[in-house]
Amino acid sequence: MTLLPGRENLEICFAHVAYRLQERFLARGTGIRSFEVRTREALEARIGTADVLVVSLLWDDALLEKAGRLRFIQSISAGVDQYGREALARHGVRLASAHGANANAVAEHAIALMLALVRRLPEARDNQARKFWRGMIGDPSAREDELGGKTMLIVGLGRIGNRLARLAKAFGMTVLATRRDPAAGAGAADKVFAPDRLEWLVGQADFVVLACPLTAETTRLIGASALARFRPSAFLVNVARGRCVDEPALIKALEEGRLAGAALDCAEIEPLAPASPLWTMPNVLITPHTAGETRAYEDNVLDLLLENLDRLWRGETMLRNQII
Repeated sequence: MTLLPGRENLEICFAHVAYRLQERFLARGTGIRSFEVRTREALEARIGTADVLVVSLLWDDALLEKAGRLRFIQSISAGVDQYGREALARHGVRLASAHGANANAVAEHAIALMLALVRRLPEARDNQARKFWRGMIGDPSAREDELGGKTMLIVGLGRIGNRLARLAKAFGMTVLATRRDPAAGAGAADKVFAPDRLEWLVGQADFVVLACPLTAETTRLIGASALARFRPSAFLVNVARGRCVDEPALIKALEEGRLAGAALDCAEIEPLAPASPLWTMPNVLITPHTAGETRAYEDNVLDLLLENLDRLWRGETMLRNQII
């Protein structure tokens, strides 16, 4: 069991390059002491006084050597592949993810990317910048399209996937999905399958949307073999992690016209290298890993933090979104 100091003695460190977590925390009037850092160097200098750390990208396992008081990390992100679980366990540090805090935001972002692709909005914005009024198109295959009647495959039917499925159904789409345990139910999807059916499933879909965590099993899940099964008219949408896709294989498939396009909120290495061909491909839409960012995100994370602190103070063994 992890023992925390009482509320009056606890100190929380908020560590993020941009999010205004401490500002929103102070507005709640909890009376709990806290401080904020925005760089890796500042975190390294001050982590020794923190009992609780709220962090994501600034984390490095080497910090544990200077974190003698640290007992709990509330991750700001849903993904936790940046944390060494064995190292945390050795130092007696608990870990919980922010899984679900951005479910609505990421699902809505995926729909926005899909609409942008089928309605050709990037092209329209480019035409606007050129002050070019495009005429009507005679060839139906070259026109904008609709989501209604299309089939979406959601890879990873968790909280984001289920929310996305409900939104897709509102557009009149058929929704297929994969999840680790299909017996757990289809939720809002029409049918759910085991992950080992992926290569067959991608051939049935007009949109393949990645909403899965990054694990050993999902690393480069969409590689040359899976991409070979895509319909030439299909789109790939990645709102998961960049390493879920074999980026060179995707670039090759796009260059050869073996899928219609891709919308990517993440890259194998971020930021995406300026030399990457993905930047200039007309059928690729890139957003800079912002699917989960909304005006509500800080408060969503703080809700998780405070619930988990209450659980620890009550001596409960299970945390919300517990990893360790």
